[in-house]
Amino acid sequence: MARQSLSIFLALISIASVGLLYHAAHDSALKISPEGCRMSYMSPSYLVQSQFNTSWTPLARRYSLLFYREVGWEVNEPRGIPVLFIPGNAGSAHQIRSIASSATRQYYTSPYVPSPEFTSREIKQLDFFAVKYNEDFSALHGPTLDVEREYASRAIAYILSLYPSGTSIIVMGHSMGGIVATSLLPSPNISAVITMSTPHKIPPARFDRRIATIYDHNQAALATAETPILSLCGGATDLMVPSESCILPVPENENVYRQTIFTSALEGCWSGVGHQAMVWCHQVRWRVARAALELGVASSPMDSGFILDRWLRDGRSLPPALSYPSPLDLTQENYIVLPPGPLVLRNLRQPKAVYLVPVPEASSPTKFVAYVSGGSVLSLAPHHASSLSVSFQLCSSRTGDGHTSSFSPVCEEWHPTTLKLIPNASPEKPFPVPYEGVDESEGVVVFEATLLEHNGEHQWVAIEYSTSEERGWIFGGFVEDVPVISTFSVYDILFKDMSISVDPNSLLSEVRLPLLLSNALVVYHVSATYAEGQSCIKPFFSPLLEHTSLSEAHFHPLTHSQPSLLHTHTGAPFTSSSHSRGFNFTLYSSPDCQTTSLRLRIDWWGTLGRAGTRYWTAVPGWGVGIVAWALFTALGVHESGAPFPSVSDTLFLFTREALPPLMGASFILSLVPLPKDYVLGNEGEVAFALLTPLILLLVTGLVTVSWWMICIVIWPIRKLGRIAARRKNYAGISGNTVLSMLLILLFVAIVIPWQIAFLGCWIIHLVTCATYVVRSPTDVATPLRSPSPTRKSMIRYSLQARDMSALLAASPHDAEHVLLLLTWLLPLTAPVLAVWVRTLATAGPTALDTIGVGDHNFLSVAPYLILVDYASWTRLSLLPRTRLEWVSARWCLLPPAVVAFLRGARHTYEVFDWFWVAMSILIAVRVGPRYWGASSSSSRVLKWRT
Repeated sequence: MARQSLSIFLALISIASVGLLYHAAHDSALKISPEGCRMSYMSPSYLVQSQFNTSWTPLARRYSLLFYREVGWEVNEPRGIPVLFIPGNAGSAHQIRSIASSATRQYYTSPYVPSPEFTSREIKQLDFFAVKYNEDFSALHGPTLDVEREYASRAIAYILSLYPSGTSIIVMGHSMGGIVATSLLPSPNISAVITMSTPHKIPPARFDRRIATIYDHNQAALATAETPILSLCGGATDLMVPSESCILPVPENENVYRQTIFTSALEGCWSGVGHQAMVWCHQVRWRVARAALELGVASSPMDSGFILDRWLRDGRSLPPALSYPSPLDLTQENYIVLPPGPLVLRNLRQPKAVYLVPVPEASSPTKFVAYVSGGSVLSLAPHHASSLSVSFQLCSSRTGDGHTSSFSPVCEEWHPTTLKLIPNASPEKPFPVPYEGVDESEGVVVFEATLLEHNGEHQWVAIEYSTSEERGWIFGGFVEDVPVISTFSVYDILFKDMSISVDPNSLLSEVRLPLLLSNALVVYHVSATYAEGQSCIKPFFSPLLEHTSLSEAHFHPLTHSQPSLLHTHTGAPFTSSSHSRGFNFTLYSSPDCQTTSLRLRIDWWGTLGRAGTRYWTAVPGWGVGIVAWALFTALGVHESGAPFPSVSDTLFLFTREALPPLMGASFILSLVPLPKDYVLGNEGEVAFALLTPLILLLVTGLVTVSWWMICIVIWPIRKLGRIAARRKNYAGISGNTVLSMLLILLFVAIVIPWQIAFLGCWIIHLVTCATYVVRSPTDVATPLRSPSPTRKSMIRYSLQARDMSALLAASPHDAEHVLLLLTWLLPLTAPVLAVWVRTLATAGPTALDTIGVGDHNFLSVAPYLILVDYASWTRLSLLPRTRLEWVSARWCLLPPAVVAFLRGARHTYEVFDWFWVAMSILIAVRVGPRYWGASSSSSRVLKWRT
């Protein structure tokens, strides 16, 4: 009863935990970084390039190349700048339609009529090509990525043959298509690469070693290739690709252009974007299309970098190539000198005006901050901006006091330290607005500039604006250039809020939290407290919190309608340091809605969801390790003279006796600063040490659940199998069996992948266990060795059988342990099997000569074929210890189990390889002699104690 209660409790906890993690992960995409994208529409046509045939590549029998045209807008002949789109895992070539349609409709003012904006600068239209990979599962299979790369390479050669010599091509890739695009580098024919939602650092599915080889090649290309590369990342909204893996690594040469842009900070978008939405989200696609149009006139990688920075900006750096207006000549201008205090211009009725704001005396460093709604500052503006144009200059004078006729300040151009667009969110609506997002005309320009030392001079800030419509506003003022620093850590806010006081009169406050953990696994909840007497219901500018880190930025309106959940991808498992500390906030405020403090705490629900999306790969690897440990334990019990315990008994023994010390050891190991590829990739970060034993507990429960599911499958087969004849007992295999085995191995080596043969092994062994015939009492003998004292507790539990019939009921349990192990090894091979099924279903037998590169290694399945075949006809114990073993061969199972725990979450493909070695040794030593009839069943094998 205690055994059943413990197993049921653990299984229920695991099932509930999986459901909870799934729900939290789904919620995180909606709440942490909500999506606000406007749907895009087009009139597509796809012209198959029949001339790109087998004379170019034999892969033309499997794939095809499409040429996109917007119906009714452009001619069907290529005449512009070529662009190649590469879809991702299970992606369609038709996904190019959104970006291609936007490029066409930006280039043409009406059908077949180019816009003078482009023709005046000799910018050509874009010719979009897309490779059709039949929606192959490229994320699961290294050879598929290889053939996709080969086909894309030949497609580029064909496309460029349609254009004048010296033409280069722009390559775009979505998801794993970005991996294919990067693998084409270095190449002198590629002018730029734009990737969207691409996992550059680690593959999302880590079941194939050959994918790791491709990633190693790409890391070298990312570090050295001169081709500009820009990576667009969707942030927390993308549940398929953790966005920390979307961040490009820093190149070895600082002159090589590498830029990562998160859509949450992309100017004019300011929204999380889902994995599939990245290619159709209007706020993203038109900017990608415009950047590609401008890239057509780039003459160097540096020019390409400037263009990408201009059209795909996140505000973390100044816009490239700013043009400053001529200094104001105040002797020729009418101007208004304002009194000290904040500058607020809301009704811009005059077409042109100049204001002077006196610079206050200050003991601490001061800077000037201004906000401009809907207009432009130094050519930076929303896409559909109003006619409002504003410039800021610093003026000074040594004579006069500003109120006499001798007042004649001299103005000079003023270089900003910050110039960017930020959103102006309405407190009455969610931000971003679902299914709509922001409009191209929305956005507020933020201008920040540091004041120079007075040196005895009077100083003024000159604000000049011009407009032809009464739309927009300007406000600004002086703020101390000293950040608010708070030194509390993540442990201080585990179960309570911490308050950060800010100056309510400051239009901009910078907050630094240098000790706060900055990691993708942690989500923080922030709220604001407003000045007394201010409702902040309808301010002309709502308080806005910007959270910035090394590679990203996020904007959070501090409104009452929705929570603000802060997250980052600076530190993350397996990709970057988990010890990252430091959170940086910038609070933008207006005079009519002042913020007095910020309150910060951990958001546990969001944190749970972040862990769930990053550690699912630990389940198959660790599960195999637990099953192997259970088999190791069962073999030890059996070798000590007890009957072979059932799977349920072994799992109970593992849960009761092995799991507690393993959880303790895993906790201690999590505190050790191991390399980021080990265990859960947290490099000994104390804050995450509890995750390891908790996940180990969860996986143990899932192993128990998996055995219950196997029993459910076995039950009807066992009922039907009782009508089958009793299997015979052979001392060795027959000639027919040898021939059949050789034919199967030959078939694997030539036609089918070994993964299909492995699935066949699992099915055969499942039927074997379901139709097992109980052995007769004559099969039971006395062991040759006495029990080991270290196993007494397990043996005592196993020997609870009261009579011979109960003892004999344990006879199929060795095969059942093997079945459980094969079941947990199956997910490590199933992805490749899915690739084969998918490819053959879409491309047919013509793909056989290209799909199976590396999948015909018959040695990978040969040991399991021998084991399941032997189990199907023997009536003896399946894996008994032989006299030849000075050290039990069962110890071969422990190293793979340790590797599964240490490396299984990051390098899952290594788990199968290690277990292949262990099982090969175990099968060769314990099954091989009997399988080939080299020993009798009674003199060379240890039997059970009666």
